[in-house]
Amino acid sequence: MPSATSRREFLIRTGGALGAGLLPGTSGAADGPVKGLVTGQTEGAAAGTAVLAAGGNAVDAIVAAALVAGVVAVPGTGIAGYGGHLVVTKPDGKTFAIDFNSAAPAAIKPDTFAVDAKGNVRGEANTFGWLAVGVPGVLAGLQLALDKFGTRTFAEVVKPAIRFAKDGFPVSKGFAAAIRGAKARLATDPGSAKLFFAKREPLAEGTTYKNPDLGDLLQTLANRGNVSTFYKGDIADKIAAAFKANGGLVTTDDLAAYKAREVKPLTIAFAGHTVFTPPPSSGGLTVLQALAALDALGWPKWDARDPATTHAKVEALRAAWNDRLALLGDPGHAKVPVERLLSEEYAKGSAERVRSAVKAKKPLEGASDGRPSGGTVHLNAVDSSGLTVALTFTHGGYFGSQVTIDGLGLVLGHGVSRFDPRPGRANSPAPGKRPLHNMCPTVATKDGKPVLALGATGGRRIVNAVFDVLAYRLGQSLPLADAVKAPRVHTEGDTVLSLEATWPAAVTDHLKAVGYDLKTGPGASLNALERDPVTGALRAAAR
Repeated sequence: MPSATSRREFLIRTGGALGAGLLPGTSGAADGPVKGLVTGQTEGAAAGTAVLAAGGNAVDAIVAAALVAGVVAVPGTGIAGYGGHLVVTKPDGKTFAIDFNSAAPAAIKPDTFAVDAKGNVRGEANTFGWLAVGVPGVLAGLQLALDKFGTRTFAEVVKPAIRFAKDGFPVSKGFAAAIRGAKARLATDPGSAKLFFAKREPLAEGTTYKNPDLGDLLQTLANRGNVSTFYKGDIADKIAAAFKANGGLVTTDDLAAYKAREVKPLTIAFAGHTVFTPPPSSGGLTVLQALAALDALGWPKWDARDPATTHAKVEALRAAWNDRLALLGDPGHAKVPVERLLSEEYAKGSAERVRSAVKAKKPLEGASDGRPSGGTVHLNAVDSSGLTVALTFTHGGYFGSQVTIDGLGLVLGHGVSRFDPRPGRANSPAPGKRPLHNMCPTVATKDGKPVLALGATGGRRIVNAVFDVLAYRLGQSLPLADAVKAPRVHTEGDTVLSLEATWPAAVTDHLKAVGYDLKTGPGASLNALERDPVTGALRAAAR
């Protein structure tokens, strides 16, 4: 077996661009010793880190960061994004998860959307417009996290987000490009046109973006001490009225019935660590299934330089993806065989199939019926006690449904688009049901102490990116920076593979010979945060 150093050197040579750094827990800073760190969306991370410096804990910090990101990272997520999941690991290793995914309105039915022979919705009505929107879960999830694990009030942590909404910030190059890309729909929606256009032209790079209506909404919630009236009360009434006026399905009853909920995280032992991620409807089960198959294969013994190793990783992912697309949905509405899929027996069976495929130099049988998806935001936080949090939330695609509640400044996510629009499937729409999504914020512990938090943005590529980095960092003992830098592969279960351009020819030639249809494309954007539980040293890496 090659040494960790030789594996590392191979992966460094084949890796892409990386931003990474080491922050010793005792290093000096402008405000004194480093008390922790938040990583992810730039303005959000800065706001969260300031909360840590002022004495807040990691949950306070990540909620502040998420609220700022929900104002600033408008294309990817928002206060009325359809939601996501977070994982909280206490210094003693006890781990919790919160599900704040969107819920379908009561009026939806499995056959609400007319589909063609390929399962595509006519007119993309499940993706764009008011029918594409379920109950937004973001604010409920952040409030629940604060109530259960935080030390600060909503009124305290929302202050930076209010400032960004009211005072504004410069439109970045990416923000401007996203507006231009969604121009046709945004321009025809009155609330969106007011936010993203000036004199009927899309906001240009460098101009100031403001959302004073959203700032006023957040200030009202701050004055009231919590987000409850977003779901019950005068604000909820205004939200429901907008849906009714525009042909949407969300009602005051739907808003009042919504609850963010604490859920038991899924967990497996992998390479001397314990890995935690949220259960379905998140993407975490697929990550853990693939890792369990690698563990059963004796993953640390595989040579990273051997193309057969990449083939094995691909097959482990493909097997998990085929289960995902066939079996997974909201456990409250579908029988999801989580225990069986994470059992040792199932992992051994998957490993044997992978081993046979690698030996035969052939792909496993499998076909994807996947659908595209878009932007998201992921944040990590850790404080000086070791309390560690990973949070991912989203609009779905860029600007979500591409409609805005005028007067409230709420750009609405399109959670309904994440259902399979075909009736009779595990992820078909149903009243109150939460759609399957790809987000999988993940925390790993070692010897009962949290050591790693990570997650990614980029639609369906999220699942495979998180899997890849865990396989490299935990399974092959690469340093965090090298694990994040290492090349990634994307599959959704069929024989079409998307590989980053940095893979060496020996690997790509081998995969072609096996029978894969190779394409070149980027992986998800991933950020990770690592803490040494003994010294408190922090390492952050992103790519």
